[in-house]
Amino acid sequence: MYHVTGSAPTTAGPFKDHTGGPLGETVDQPRINPPRLDTKRRQTLFNLLNALNELSQAESLDRDFDQYPSFEDDSDVPTVDEQLQVAGAEAFNRFQKRINSLDKELRNFGNAARQLGSSVGILSSAFRLRECLAQILFLFRDNAADLFPRKISRQQREFLVNPNLMDKKRKARRRKSMPGRVPANTEDSLDLENLPEQFENFATALMTFLKCLNEFPEFTDEAVNTSIKSFEGDLKYWACCLQDYRGQFKYPAVQRYIHDLTAEMGEHIDSITGTLSMFIEVGVPTIRFAQKHGAANLLTLSTVATFFSAVTATTLQFSYSQTGDMLSDGVNAFWFSSLVFSIAAAVNSLLGLSWKQAMYRSPGDRVPWWVLIWIKRSPLVFLVMSVACFSAGLVLFTYSTNQGKVTSTITTVFTAFTSFGLAAVSAWFASERWTFVHHRGSKWLSDVLKDALRRFMALPLISIISKSLGWGLQYVQKGVEVAGHKFRRVPSMGTITTAGIEQGDNLTNGEYAHAISRSPEPISLLSPIRQSTDSHSHFSADGSSHPNLESPTTTFSGTSNSPITPRDRLTSAIRSVMMLQSATSSPSNPFSSPTRKRTTSSAFTDVSRVMSETSVTTTYRGSKVASLISKLKSLEATQDLVAHSALVRHLQFSPNGKFLATSSWDRTSIIFRVGDPCVPHRVLAHASGFVGQVAWSPVGVLLLTRLNRAIKIWTEDGVCRKTIERHYHVQSIAWLPGGEAFLSVEGSEVVKLDLNGNVLDTYHFNRVFIHDVAITPDLQRLLGVGPILYSPKGLHPSKSRVEKQLLVYNVETRVIENQTPVLNDVRDITLAKNGQVALVSYENKAFPQLWKLEMVKDQARLILRHTYMPKVPVDFAGPSYFGGKDDQLVLCAGKAGDIHIWDRDSAMLLHHVRAQALGGDLTCIAWNHASDNPFMFATGSHDGAVRLWTTANDYRPCESSRRFFAVNTQPTPHSVAPCSPSPVDDGAWTDSAGKQFGEYTSEPLPLTPVEDSSQRDRIVTFAHTRGQ
Repeated sequence: MYHVTGSAPTTAGPFKDHTGGPLGETVDQPRINPPRLDTKRRQTLFNLLNALNELSQAESLDRDFDQYPSFEDDSDVPTVDEQLQVAGAEAFNRFQKRINSLDKELRNFGNAARQLGSSVGILSSAFRLRECLAQILFLFRDNAADLFPRKISRQQREFLVNPNLMDKKRKARRRKSMPGRVPANTEDSLDLENLPEQFENFATALMTFLKCLNEFPEFTDEAVNTSIKSFEGDLKYWACCLQDYRGQFKYPAVQRYIHDLTAEMGEHIDSITGTLSMFIEVGVPTIRFAQKHGAANLLTLSTVATFFSAVTATTLQFSYSQTGDMLSDGVNAFWFSSLVFSIAAAVNSLLGLSWKQAMYRSPGDRVPWWVLIWIKRSPLVFLVMSVACFSAGLVLFTYSTNQGKVTSTITTVFTAFTSFGLAAVSAWFASERWTFVHHRGSKWLSDVLKDALRRFMALPLISIISKSLGWGLQYVQKGVEVAGHKFRRVPSMGTITTAGIEQGDNLTNGEYAHAISRSPEPISLLSPIRQSTDSHSHFSADGSSHPNLESPTTTFSGTSNSPITPRDRLTSAIRSVMMLQSATSSPSNPFSSPTRKRTTSSAFTDVSRVMSETSVTTTYRGSKVASLISKLKSLEATQDLVAHSALVRHLQFSPNGKFLATSSWDRTSIIFRVGDPCVPHRVLAHASGFVGQVAWSPVGVLLLTRLNRAIKIWTEDGVCRKTIERHYHVQSIAWLPGGEAFLSVEGSEVVKLDLNGNVLDTYHFNRVFIHDVAITPDLQRLLGVGPILYSPKGLHPSKSRVEKQLLVYNVETRVIENQTPVLNDVRDITLAKNGQVALVSYENKAFPQLWKLEMVKDQARLILRHTYMPKVPVDFAGPSYFGGKDDQLVLCAGKAGDIHIWDRDSAMLLHHVRAQALGGDLTCIAWNHASDNPFMFATGSHDGAVRLWTTANDYRPCESSRRFFAVNTQPTPHSVAPCSPSPVDDGAWTDSAGKQFGEYTSEPLPLTPVEDSSQRDRIVTFAHTRGQ
């Protein structure tokens, strides 16, 4: 600190500020410059620090780029991008947690199942299932370690299976093996090439486990059955599909497909884990209770049989000494037999009890039928036979001991009655079981008996007998009635009362009322006619109603005195709001610029936008693509064209960059002339069907439009040259490089057509449903994408997604040279100009990918180069697109309105255009490769608008021309309003004034020279329809 007094200078030092003045010098006059000098000084320091920071970051980035592998040189190295590493490791870790959760539930299930009888089967199947889970997890870990070596480590084989109850048996078998012979170890044969067999073994183990679960008849869980059967079906489907990739399981593309299966398997494992947990909580206690109940019944049966055997042995003491006559011998025979049967019932009951509680007994379907019958049915049968024999011996004993006739008769009758009841109930029980098994629970025994009785009565003889009996009963009844009339002497009280009531004049009022009160049926005080008449009696003669009664009708009056209902008030309010909204939204100037609102899905804050752009600039500064970032940052929407009244499905620039063709679901395609401003050149109307795609020829003089089952060929002037009808749905169209023919994708076939619609060739892709196709510049190979229709064995997935494939088809040999499996919903494939790399687009939130076409032993195959990942999950819309010089950029639009631009070779996200206030949800994107402005592309949206994007520095229209242009910019005699009726409705097109001027024709409309010079770009032509 320098202390200064007066005007004397302080100690002068050699330090000077940036202006050259000495530091610490003070004067008596007030200072004015120091604040400005301090500001400059701080600014200078900040600039120096920023420069140093940028230099250090550039050096570090250069070192990082030098460390990255060169994918152009090494084609077998998978992508090692850090984001992919982290995402892949997280996916595997989630799968591992799911496997561990299922393994834990299986352990808990094993501990709970030990309490059940016959649990050895379910325990062994659960152990086998755990073994398969461990092997599957080991193979998937090896696969993930190959893909993500920096995040996933390999597992040693000795830790594959944990020791358990089966290890003792394995050790015993190893001891019994021959000396010097090494026992085979199943873990040593684990390899990724055996993954299909592992899937099949896993499916078999699952079904064995389910079968053992269903062997417990006491409890059946449909949720467990459904989840396990669904998983088993998908495992067989995956195993069958993977058979086609034998010898390719070390290829990165196949390894990624196997890694993607973890998400599908994880859903199944979660479902099984949840249902198994519920089975442990509910099913095991239920089964345990049912088994205890059965054991208690057997124990009770054993007790009764033991008691009855004691009773029989006691009674034998009174008869065993009496022999010599038939009755005495019969008594002893019956009572000895009863004793034998009772002892057998007691012993068999204990045997059945031990069998039910045994842990290691065989399941019911593995035991012979006679053994099951002996164990389950013999105790009760023996006890019944013992009772029957004892009862028969008791009856004979009364006669052999010369008991009284009354005692003998009563004993015989009661014994016969109880025996008959016992036999009837036993027969009923047996019949009920037979009915349930025969009719599978659809009928009860009573229903069967009624049906049998009905059929018996329908027999001819029985029906005649029944009719005869009916007639006889009628004659007998009539005879009884006649006899009753003859012998009747005194009339009954009921007749006197009835007669008195019929003769009302003979009864007094009180007697009549009393008679009515005793009537069995209630008598209404008012007749129905009187009641219906009195319901309207509250109306007076002059039409007025009673104040306490509600009128059944409503009278509407047009006067102001009538009450206003809430519905009228709501209708009036809605009408007022609609009128106010139409008044505020209608522009005062009919040619004012149309405006569109921000959608909910495209709402982002400006702060995050600034932070994102700053981070991109900081991260990639000093890289080889840094020069592009400044250009891409200046991209903005310079023109907004209200082109269609429905969703814009596809758009494409012409090869010369002068025209932009769009297609929409409003059954029209529009050719715009690219310029400042961009104006509509031709409107191509289609009589029927949505226009799904447009495709310019390589020369740029012809345009294809794709309908559902037709393809139209147009000139750039809007003349329809040809309409080619197809028998199947057209999925996609693509020109050949020479422009002499084009390809039509129709299901599993790709048809080559010339410009006259003649079929030149047909390429078959077997069981793959092709969505899109591209052809190499040398016309040697076709690249197709699409899902498979079924597995090689005809299987279909039960719950998971179907397999999709990227195919390389050799046109000359007509064989599929390479097939690459993918799990995401692939839709489009685009080849770069050099024909060496292909851009594959997927649906939903799957990232676009760059695949390189390489030759391996005279066969081409696709190798994944890059996966273009955004910073946040994006629901992509439409196909991705190559852009920039030499296709160095990759563009992709999001449904929310976002636009992502990556560097093709490094997969770096160069720029992220967030959803704009004037934009809607995007549906497609296209780059202009031949424009004077090297950075120009177009986007389409759901509301029918087409937006042109250019860089602000190279292409900035003047403020007077920077407005939104629509197809109906000015009301001219030949302009077409976008909301005017379709020409399909009445065969003609009308202008804004209502004049009919356009019929279906294949030629442009004739114009005067004046109109031709000023209005040629607004001509509307329509496709020539069939039959006109």
